Amino acid sequence: MGDKNLIQALILDMDGVLWRGDEAIGNLPEIFSLINKRGWKVTLATNNATLSVSQYLQKLGGLGVNLTAEQIVNSAQATAHFLQKRFPSGGQVYVIGEKGLVDTLEESGFSCPSLQLAEKKYPQNKVIAVVVALDRQVTFEKLTIASRLILSGALFLGTNPDPTYPSADGLIPGAGALIAAIQTATGTKPFIIGKPFPEMYQVAMERMQVSPQACLVVGDRLETDIAGGQQIGCQTALVLSGVTTLSAAERWQPAPDWISSDLTQLLAELA
Repeated sequence: MGDKNLIQALILDMDGVLWRGDEAIGNLPEIFSLINKRGWKVTLATNNATLSVSQYLQKLGGLGVNLTAEQIVNSAQATAHFLQKRFPSGGQVYVIGEKGLVDTLEESGFSCPSLQLAEKKYPQNKVIAVVVALDRQVTFEKLTIASRLILSGALFLGTNPDPTYPSADGLIPGAGALIAAIQTATGTKPFIIGKPFPEMYQVAMERMQVSPQACLVVGDRLETDIAGGQQIGCQTALVLSGVTTLSAAERWQPAPDWISSDLTQLLAELA
């Protein structure tokens, strides 16, 4: 069991914690008002790379929550940061993903060409990396292009390993499902950027200037949110408003410090 008296900051997942699709989970303005009243710092950290930070701010605003860009970290940002360290002069990146990811990479100095399989054009020497994320418009053509570029030497990156994504209508295939298809086709293991790997947590804690022991990671997925928080030494709380069932949560070792039905109940338990 964690020590609630140590908590100074929260790292909150979004999908399955704050919303499902476009539907808020609980009264978000009241939730964030309560967090502020308790004096806790907060950063939102998500494996979802489909939206840019500005798009997340717009979505939050539409749900009655006003945050700053510094309070949001997503796997698109972390991927851009990783690529900047590897390729400081930039370059061409082939993306299986959505507009938010493309915008983030281009804002970070990379170009994201749309390659056409029908033209048989594979500029192997020009494409430095293939980045794979959730893509709800994915096609066999995109998978083929990505696979051929990787086999020709392009670096293979996955924004996150999530096998599913919680939509308003239920679970749909996530980035991990597309990454697995390309990994199978190429025999190449990707670099995975998002949770449970530490980069996003480290960025969040640096921005909030807190230690792991003073930080509570809240998520709906054991193998990413909870595992990542535990590995970096944070306290952890699992909410059952997303993809994880209570029976799965009870089997997880080491156990999360808290298990709650949703963020509203968790905040009540932490009072």
